[in-house]
Amino acid sequence: MSEPVLYTGDVAVDDRGELTFVNEFDFAGVKRFYTVRNHRAGFVRAWHAHRREAKYMTVVTGAALVGAVAIDDWDAPSRDAPVKRFVLAAHRPRVLYVPAGYANGFMSLTADAHVVFFSTSTIEESLTDDVRYDPRHWDIWTVEER
Repeated sequence: MSEPVLYTGDVAVDDRGELTFVNEFDFAGVKRFYTVRNHRAGFVRAWHAHRREAKYMTVVTGAALVGAVAIDDWDAPSRDAPVKRFVLAAHRPRVLYVPAGYANGFMSLTADAHVVFFSTSTIEESLTDDVRYDPRHWDIWTVEER
């Protein structure tokens, strides 16, 4: 099983405006996309897993805390499994790859957070490969003060 991968982009600014990009991201294998916005900051949408479907995600407005965890037992996954945490923000363009076999979820860090998902499955394929867990099964949603 592969691991999540974070592709980092950049911002180019000149007198005309700005251009954000993630040139390492390749749309090969992507079959569809969808966007998600929560109604408020601090709202959690988690945990969504697939045995065969992989996803890519990016934030185009605001910021979100994203989690990804490998599923060790589809019926009763370990609460002690290590969860990888990522902060995605529009002002720092990045694309996160979440491989098949992982659950993912996110919490809006800003009220305007807008997340775009790219999926390697059609909606029909995804519906037969959809596994959901309680949003607090892995409770990574506390923002750590530093």
